[in-house]
Amino acid sequence: MAIIHHQFESIHPFYDGNGRTGRIINILYLVKEQLLDMPILYMSRYINQNKGLYYSLLQDVRTKNAWEEWILFILEGIEQTSQYTINIIQGIKKLMLSQKNKIRTELPKIYSQDLLNNIFKHPYTKIDFVKQDVNVSRLTATRYLNELTNIGILTKEKHGKDNYYINVELYNLCESTVKIWFNFIC
Repeated sequence: MAIIHHQFESIHPFYDGNGRTGRIINILYLVKEQLLDMPILYMSRYINQNKGLYYSLLQDVRTKNAWEEWILFILEGIEQTSQYTINIIQGIKKLMLSQKNKIRTELPKIYSQDLLNNIFKHPYTKIDFVKQDVNVSRLTATRYLNELTNIGILTKEKHGKDNYYINVELYNLCESTVKIWFNFIC
């Protein structure tokens, strides 16, 4: 992956034109080689945090054949990014378990794994999504979502004629992660 990334960046040496593409190639290569099951290791944060060193090491490979330093840099990036990603996943799992326990305790009659999965599929859900995922009527889906709103798991917002039910804690977790990534991607 480190060699492919270097070759791609060297063939297309645009300072701000191909960085995202090069980093996506990294992920695709790891998935292709079955080192990742899903494309969830996005190294932009690490590379952008270390942009000066990144460009210096790219150049050192070209001029000094300094492959070892380059490969060690990429391996460090994989390690740091992996740990960061694991922390995010653990945060989501912890939140999911907390909300699962709250629903089971306060709303045992409506709890199901399908309902829990639905409110964690995205930071928001809708009546139609619950109806489909939990296989219940529209009336029942509406009741479930309103009950989850009443115990503070979801917040209901109306946009136009649709109601959206936001898992605020999941939204906040995702938003903080996206802000961190966005600041380093751009």
